[in-house]
Amino acid sequence: MTSNITELIGVYDADATLLGEVSYWVGARLGMTHCSLCELTHGLFTKKSEWNQCADSLSVPFRLFHRDDAPNDVMLALAGNFPAVLQRTNEGVKIILTGDELQRFEGRTSDFAEWITEFLSRT
Repeated sequence: MTSNITELIGVYDADATLLGEVSYWVGARLGMTHCSLCELTHGLFTKKSEWNQCADSLSVPFRLFHRDDAPNDVMLALAGNFPAVLQRTNEGVKIILTGDELQRFEGRTSDFAEWITEFLSRT
């Protein structure tokens, strides 16, 4: 297997500020806000242990950002389409999972982890 992927990047459809975090948490509980990537990586208050195990086992780092703290090149690639998962290669940054595609996992972290592992094995 040869790959030029240097990292995977996930960007949440939420802000990293304290107000952003609280607003998202309350909105999600009331059914007013939704981030399919958040559902895959986080439980009620913290990251899911299942997600941590997956991220630790990957052959490349998987970095997570919010829409207000992601690097500029990531923001340009996203063009406002949150959430998403991207790959960084020697050629730049490219989306590999859109918000709609993340939604299809329906919060099943194990399925998401399996997809990522298989994706990396194919590249």
